[in-house]
Amino acid sequence: MSALETVLPTGTWTVDPSHTTVEFAVKHMGLATIKGRAAGVEGALVDGRLEGEVDAESITTHDPDRDAHLASPDFFDAERHPRLRLVTTEVEQDGDELVARTDLTIKGVTRPVELRGRITGEGVDPWGKQRVGIDLEGAIDRSEFGLTWNAPLPGGGFLLDDDVRIALSISAVKAA
Repeated sequence: MSALETVLPTGTWTVDPSHTTVEFAVKHMGLATIKGRAAGVEGALVDGRLEGEVDAESITTHDPDRDAHLASPDFFDAERHPRLRLVTTEVEQDGDELVARTDLTIKGVTRPVELRGRITGEGVDPWGKQRVGIDLEGAIDRSEFGLTWNAPLPGGGFLLDDDVRIALSISAVKAA
């Protein structure tokens, strides 16, 4: 299967921001993994095509100083580039795994990114609304998106790794 409509559910589905997470993880000094999360998630799944955005200002690592630095021109430059955007271009089934080819836009730079995951299920919630869950994960090289700030370490190496893991856990509600 390679057509979007044969892999992901058809129809129109709205991403439920209160039950959807967009997270990232990056190594700090090669020692610890710093994790962050974006709020302000918006998106839709329309006839098998997933599109979503997050508010760059909403990205948090639960450290106000670091979060302010992430919003600055050193990283996301949230004033000039307020949204990060992801759009699927192709979705295939590879055994039990979804392979989603996407265009990811960060800081005004769009690059192809492959995400892998699965449809976690479909069902009806207690209020009679049909829902679908989709989990996707992948990695990007942050420098390819213009996120190049770093600091050298006294013993060699750099403060931040360029490899950033991203994870999406999406809950979408079918439109009436």
